[in-house]
Amino acid sequence: MAITTNHRRIGRRRKSRCKGAEILEFTLIFLPMLAMILVLLDISWAIFAKSTLTYAVRSGLRYGITITGTQATAANSNLVAMVKSTVQQNALGLLAGSGGLSKIKVHFYAPPASGTNSPPTLVDSQSDANKPYNIMQVSIEGFTLLPLAPRVFGFNRSVDASASAIAATSYDMIEASRDVPPKGVAP
Repeated sequence: MAITTNHRRIGRRRKSRCKGAEILEFTLIFLPMLAMILVLLDISWAIFAKSTLTYAVRSGLRYGITITGTQATAANSNLVAMVKSTVQQNALGLLAGSGGLSKIKVHFYAPPASGTNSPPTLVDSQSDANKPYNIMQVSIEGFTLLPLAPRVFGFNRSVDASASAIAATSYDMIEASRDVPPKGVAP
C-alpha cells in the first residue's frame, strides 16, 4: 500500500513540473501552424479569384459570339454592353460596380489571310468589327486582389500587404449569322 501512495505522489510532482513544458510546446507549434494556415488561405483565395474571373470571361465570350441582333434589340442594348454585363454577373461580385465594369475589355480582330503567318488585325474602330468570322476577345485587365492576411517575410522586414494583379483572357471566332447585333463601343 505504501508503494502505490509513493507512485501517486511522484506522478503528481511530474505533472506539476510538465505544465510549463506543455504551454511552451503549444506556443512553438501554434505560431508556425497559424502561419501555414494563413498562407494556405491566401493561396486558396487567389486561386478562387483567378478561376472565377476566367469562368466569367469565358461565359461572356460564349454569350457574345452567339448573340443575335434580335436578342440585342429585345434587350435594348448592344453586343459589347451585353458581353460586359454577362462577365460582371458571372464574376461573383469581384467586378461589382462601375469600377469593375471598366476592367472588362472587349476587342475585335480580323483573322489573317489564309496561308500567311501574320497576326490578326485589331479592328475595334470599324463599325462592322463584330461581323461573322472575326475574332472576339474578352479580357479582364487591371484587377488587383488584396491578400486576406498580410505577409511577413522576416523580423527585420516590413509587412507586405500589396495587391496581386490577376488577369483573364478568352477569345473565339464569331459565329456566322444573318442577324448581326449592333457592336457598341469597344473596348
